[in-house]
Amino acid sequence: MKPEYEYIIVGSGVAGLSVAAAAAKNGRRSLIITKSNLEESNTRYAQGGIAAAYAPTDSPSSHLKDTLVAGAGLSEPQAVKALTTEAPKRMDELIRLGMPFDRDARSGEISLGREGAHSANRILHAGGDATGKHLEHTLAQAVRGSEYIEKLEQYFATDLLQDGAGRVTGVKIQPEVAGGGSFEVYGRHVVLATGGAGQLYRYTTNPQLTTGDGMALAWRAGAALADMEFFQFHPTALNLPGAPSFLISEAMRGEGAILKNANGEAFMAKYDPRLELASRDVVARAIASELAATGKVFLDIRHLGKAELRHHFPSIYEFCLGYGLDISEDMIPVAPAAHYFMGGVLTGSWGETTLPGLYAVGEAAASGVHGANRLASNSLLEGLVFGQRLYDYTASGQAPALDLPAYRQTAEIPLTGYALPQPDLSVENEAGAATLEGVQGLMWEKVGLARIAAGLSEAFSTLDAWEKQPADGEGQDRAGRELANLVTVGRLVAGAALIREESRGAHYRLDFPTTREEWLRRIVLQKQH
Repeated sequence: MKPEYEYIIVGSGVAGLSVAAAAAKNGRRSLIITKSNLEESNTRYAQGGIAAAYAPTDSPSSHLKDTLVAGAGLSEPQAVKALTTEAPKRMDELIRLGMPFDRDARSGEISLGREGAHSANRILHAGGDATGKHLEHTLAQAVRGSEYIEKLEQYFATDLLQDGAGRVTGVKIQPEVAGGGSFEVYGRHVVLATGGAGQLYRYTTNPQLTTGDGMALAWRAGAALADMEFFQFHPTALNLPGAPSFLISEAMRGEGAILKNANGEAFMAKYDPRLELASRDVVARAIASELAATGKVFLDIRHLGKAELRHHFPSIYEFCLGYGLDISEDMIPVAPAAHYFMGGVLTGSWGETTLPGLYAVGEAAASGVHGANRLASNSLLEGLVFGQRLYDYTASGQAPALDLPAYRQTAEIPLTGYALPQPDLSVENEAGAATLEGVQGLMWEKVGLARIAAGLSEAFSTLDAWEKQPADGEGQDRAGRELANLVTVGRLVAGAALIREESRGAHYRLDFPTTREEWLRRIVLQKQH
């Protein structure tokens, strides 16, 4: 089948739009497929900003060092070097596209904020805490105005298409309209830019559309996945009865907000000398500990005053006010919530996967930049940098697939292939039918912030049983397809977490509470045929 497009891009967040924009700029035809609307993605809800060594006193090497430290030994240095070195150039391109970064009122220079585990002020914001919204809009406008880009909104990608040699040649898609039949589209390069899987968990800062679709598609087609045990829990989500787990930006702690327990005590000094600006895994576990001990944890940002809060954090201020909480007068009740997936489809430094013709970028990919724990505000940056790199890699012709044996030899961090554990059949027999609430509850309780072998084994076996339940993909509605993808991805998360017998970064085992030198390796999973 002759390719209809140079690029088929599944997903319309920062990563997917970056690929499409780069291709269009060079006259290459792309098709963007999104199960929602073009501007509805996880990117839209990002508050923190974009990290880049943009100040004359900062440097990419300093940004690299901070990223490696946060990654707890598992970040791939070459990928991190690409991320941090190319960051300033990507910011310049955004400015040319009209991205309205916040600027100092007096000097007119771009304002640079500070966030946890960064050694310098290097976070670019737009609209205070509305960076993701402005970024999504800026890129979407560029895409909508291009004659080289077609869009299919409200279409769900159900399967990857492969030729007899295993090359990915296209995507099977299903329209969301009632009664619409599935059909196939073909392209030279198929790009998964579908984001993460926050809906695996009962409490998450992610929108409802984050259901691990790209990871599940890649796994079913036979691609390797990696780092699936590393799911980052954001320390500060709104913890208010009747309100969703709305993200309370890390930038607040960068502006001096203090964490306090139910007794009014500032407690971070007990856990880390960096206090509120420690890495996310440290702060999340500290908050969980104080919640267990005192019942409540609050973020106190009242020192900024109403005018400053409305200027720097308009979205958070208005959201909290809608639930009767004036954050200029009241402390904000917070708790950890699932936020970002470090794992995903294994890629090299250019977005190439182990399947020829298939690429992954952004949160759907395990590029190696985040290691065991993502540094704040590196996520939007990853989509921008690796979206451009993916285009650069593929533009000159037929780019090769990731050669896993060769990559193992050249990667600075060892990659080790593992078979998934054997399920406990006694648990499988009691599994019942899968539901979204069941998956989310199971993952939160057994594969959450703190893990132990018995709970992980129970979760893995239950998810394994649910995955074996027959499902008619052609007849399923969107909710059914998303649930099936969540079950698949959840099983891989639980399995990888059971394999890794140590605590490192976002992965914390109660039965293996220390970091162990023998686990300085990335876990690679591949479907056994």
